[in-house]
Amino acid sequence: MTLEIGLTLAVIVLTLIAFIKEVASADVIALTVLCAVVGLGLIDYSQMTEVFKNEAPLTIAALFIIGGALEKSGAVDHIGQVLKARLSGNLRWSIFAFAALAAFFSAWMNNTAIVAILLPVTLGFARTKNIPASKLLMPLSYASILGGTCTLIGTSTNLLVNGSLKSMGETPMTMFELAPVGVPLAIAGIGYLVIFGPKLMPSRSSISGSLEIEHRTTPLYHVLIEDDSPLVGKPLLETPLFNRDGGVHLLEVRRNGQRVMQQVNEITVQKFDRFLIAVHGRKKKAVEANSLFSEARAQVLSTVDGIVTELVIRDESSLIGVTLAGSDFRQEYNAVVLAVHRNGVNITEHLARLPLEIGDTLLVITPAHNLDEIAESRDFVLTDKPVEATSTAPKHHSVLAWSALIGVVLVATLTDVLHGIIPAVPKIPIHYASMVGALLLLWTKVLTPRDAYASVDWQVLLMLYGLLGLGMAMEETKTAEFLAKNVVGFTRSMFSAEMLPYATLWLIFLLTLLLTEVLSNNATAVMMIPIGVRLAHELGVQTHPFIIGVTVAASCAFALPMGYQTHLMIYGPGGYRFSDFQRVGIPLNLICWIVACTLIPVIWPFHG
Repeated sequence: MTLEIGLTLAVIVLTLIAFIKEVASADVIALTVLCAVVGLGLIDYSQMTEVFKNEAPLTIAALFIIGGALEKSGAVDHIGQVLKARLSGNLRWSIFAFAALAAFFSAWMNNTAIVAILLPVTLGFARTKNIPASKLLMPLSYASILGGTCTLIGTSTNLLVNGSLKSMGETPMTMFELAPVGVPLAIAGIGYLVIFGPKLMPSRSSISGSLEIEHRTTPLYHVLIEDDSPLVGKPLLETPLFNRDGGVHLLEVRRNGQRVMQQVNEITVQKFDRFLIAVHGRKKKAVEANSLFSEARAQVLSTVDGIVTELVIRDESSLIGVTLAGSDFRQEYNAVVLAVHRNGVNITEHLARLPLEIGDTLLVITPAHNLDEIAESRDFVLTDKPVEATSTAPKHHSVLAWSALIGVVLVATLTDVLHGIIPAVPKIPIHYASMVGALLLLWTKVLTPRDAYASVDWQVLLMLYGLLGLGMAMEETKTAEFLAKNVVGFTRSMFSAEMLPYATLWLIFLLTLLLTEVLSNNATAVMMIPIGVRLAHELGVQTHPFIIGVTVAASCAFALPMGYQTHLMIYGPGGYRFSDFQRVGIPLNLICWIVACTLIPVIWPFHG
């Protein structure tokens, strides 16, 4: 082992620890790794800019924009609503329908966006048909992952692997190269969920159900403090208008026509103050609204429709690591938090001091019309559709968005095929086709530039650039070759020469699968692809079986809720516990391992 290999292995270990411990956000860790491998001399300073020439992040950014256009135009949501209206209440048919829909769309769009769109549709269907939400949301998340293994653009991991292959001098994947293994995996996975899911998955409702919230709608009262009110001059916290135990929740304070942007504990009631108040409790503990306002001598000016809903903290939220008090949540979002669901536990005490985490589910009361503004903040995944849920975009926007996506797929696929038949036909790469598709949506006003920028997950892109530096270091220092030789040496002692490639494929698939449960799938793919390629060279066989194996395995994160972002999105709304994912996900991992490793050598022979 050389010093460079030792340093690279040390960086890999520290990177693994940093991702597992979540010592910082994924993009910060990845960019730190990039700077570290340059600073340690594992790659040259001049090579640092090479990672920014990789086409994968550019392709992913353009596809994010096209996906954003599909989301904004309501193309996916409309199909989901039709499905919701036409489905019966049969559990197995419902699991199949929503899982198949999620798998199909995630083959073409970012699966996080697909789950965000279908989550409120699925929850609404579950409430209507009296089906436990937990029976439908886990298949939704799992199917979105399985669908992403069917095409080159199904997930950012596939595109990242493709970009890495080009930089390593390997033959890149075509648009549907993954389909022969991805489609059978999706069919097997959905079949497993339909047949065994109803018994394996728990029967739990969302946080509102577990807290016995009987009514999800509630009136919100605009009240005026009269000049002879006994509350005038008193700290707000000492008045009956702030009585959480009695179900009295303050959403807004207005004084002289302006919102009072102060902490509740700093507000003293003044005459003619206006309050927006919800009177809503659980287990019939709420006070009676008319008696409350009569006692306080507060005049009810009007009422508006309020809703008790759940908001899931998403990965790009500005609230991560911030307390409710520190974020001025009530003033910022015009909503009040009743409870927080985390790791299967409903937290109802000392909420103001609780730092929020990715995947936390907040049970809130807010005006129904306020859901639009909450959705625009991009801090949450909504579990209820906004009042203006149906897209107001012109119908032709949906057609244009679909046309852009289909056009990108056809251009990249057909020119690749035609170039092999007629060399004069240029092969148009996916990054160029997707960029043109995104620009056409901007020129046709389907999206504004602001919408386009908001559609891109910049954290993912920055993380990819940083991780590409680690992959480059593994190649430059021959660390990948070193690890491949050790793996081959280990398997060679146990298997015959004929069985060695097969055994190594099963081993590398399992190792990738285990790593992706605790790391991001992109980080796992970047580390494992160089090893997979070097394994093939060491064994003297074709590289594609190992490339396909690593690519598919890097998406097979089913056993842990933190294994994939979509799991965190459905964790709270489904009322899941940590063990639920192990009970349902581990068998699905085994199915994917067996099916993939059986099919791959048949479709992509080791000796060709």
